[in-house]
Amino acid sequence: MQQTESEKKYALIIGANGGIGKEVVKQLSDQPKFETIFTLSRSAATFTQTASTQVVHKVMDTGDEAAVKSFIDELKDQGIKLSLVICTTGILHQEAVSADGTDVVKLKPEKRLEDLHERQLTEYFRVNSILPAIWLQNLVNVVDKQGAKIVFFSARVGSISENALGGWYGYRASKAALNMLVKTAAIEYKRRAPQTSLICYHPGTVDTDLSKPFQANVKPGKLFTPEFTVNQLLSICHDLSPEASPFYLDWKGEIIPW
Repeated sequence: MQQTESEKKYALIIGANGGIGKEVVKQLSDQPKFETIFTLSRSAATFTQTASTQVVHKVMDTGDEAAVKSFIDELKDQGIKLSLVICTTGILHQEAVSADGTDVVKLKPEKRLEDLHERQLTEYFRVNSILPAIWLQNLVNVVDKQGAKIVFFSARVGSISENALGGWYGYRASKAALNMLVKTAAIEYKRRAPQTSLICYHPGTVDTDLSKPFQANVKPGKLFTPEFTVNQLLSICHDLSPEASPFYLDWKGEIIPW
């Protein structure tokens, strides 16, 4: 039976070319409930598209405020309402071009106070905190008022109350900032889009480029495949009620203290 316009479901994947992002696209494509999956990344699509679900990929800087607003305006003009948004973007280590494009910032988790420097902290917050904030600001205008879920990949080390080890200043602080942005935005979403659930998700240590330098220290059985962590996420999301939003959950669906 053909779906009516109001029954069609639309999803958006931000950071679709990463190890986890590609797996999200794959698993959502296998779910016939989605009419279209919109995917965004800074480069051309590298994932495999299925015939069952339409995947529309757009190359854009997902942290560019003007580009994000323009994209959201396009969705509004088409009358598209999103029932699922998953943002997989994040940064822990790498050589990154600075926000103004004039310098290369080498990112590496800090072990002590002497390792802190402004450029690295700025890059952590730009990717891990400011980018999600821009999306939170704009997505409220295109979520499905009958029910929507917005997921941001956070990290357990972003928990302020659970921090007993120290170190990793910039990564911890930027993820803690992300958590606070989501928690604060949830208050406004309850007024403007009350059927929306906001989720900060800790995927565990996943076998992707983000975790490669640290995989030697991972306990046996705790290095997860992208397939596993995405499957866990989608299963957890299915049972979440917007009345209890926002959520800060790990890959087992267990609550992490803010």
